[in-house]
Amino acid sequence: MTAVALSYLYFPGDSEAMLQRAETRGADAVIADLEDGVAAAGKSRARDQAREWLSVTTIGPTERWTRVNSGDQGLGDLAHVFGPGLHGVCLPKVSSLDDVVRVDRLLVDLENSAGRTTGDVRIMPIIESADAVANLSEIAGGPRVHRLQIGELDLAADLGLEPGPDELELLPVRSAVVAVSAARHLVPPVGAVSAEVRDLSVLQSSTLRLRRLGFYGRAAIHPAQIPTIHRVFEVTADEVAAARRLLASFDAASSDGNGATLDENGRMIDEAVVRRSRMIIAREQTQEARR
Repeated sequence: MTAVALSYLYFPGDSEAMLQRAETRGADAVIADLEDGVAAAGKSRARDQAREWLSVTTIGPTERWTRVNSGDQGLGDLAHVFGPGLHGVCLPKVSSLDDVVRVDRLLVDLENSAGRTTGDVRIMPIIESADAVANLSEIAGGPRVHRLQIGELDLAADLGLEPGPDELELLPVRSAVVAVSAARHLVPPVGAVSAEVRDLSVLQSSTLRLRRLGFYGRAAIHPAQIPTIHRVFEVTADEVAAARRLLASFDAASSDGNGATLDENGRMIDEAVVRRSRMIIAREQTQEARR
């Protein structure tokens, strides 16, 4: 499994200065936002700035993404900004599989025209409505879907939730997104952004809850949040060593024709445990690339 981003940092697409410095702020992936982070009067400028930003192949490990608007406007956004530097598209306000399919079809045409490999650009649907929750499994199984993200402010409003400090009201949906991601063999989901920029202890507590639920990473709206997100989600040297030993045992058993084997503690190694160990190695690769 390849390296997996633990942090996604949003920047308003109409800010040239922010975009030019985006990859210096420490995030594993940066997102040029064309949607909620940009006022209506700035949409055209955001498109043009994002187009220029994505017009060159990226250098270094930081991924470049864009969040387009929803519906037909988003298709126009994508056609305008598509370039060799684009790794993926954050797709907001997804309500059904059809939303993903329409973007996939456009990406096929754009990739073919640009001489890029079909399927090169990934899609990250943002779950932020009751319809999206109802159609979660179909959306997760859509073409190019790399992982899911939750837009919790819009989702809470649509569901009529009033989340408290412990965020328990969001637990059912968060758990559903994690479970569906695992069932569809996606990279585990990305946690929603937090508005907490000053009191990073609150951000850390919230992010720890996400990790315990099965999220691997979180979106951010400010560079000050990135170190906290990394600190919560990074794996330790001991975790990496244990994962490597487990995978070595599994590979040895597989090469011997055995269907199952035990880990160093005498516990059965099954596919779920193997998948988690591979994710740990992928997270380590991200950490090493960042250093």
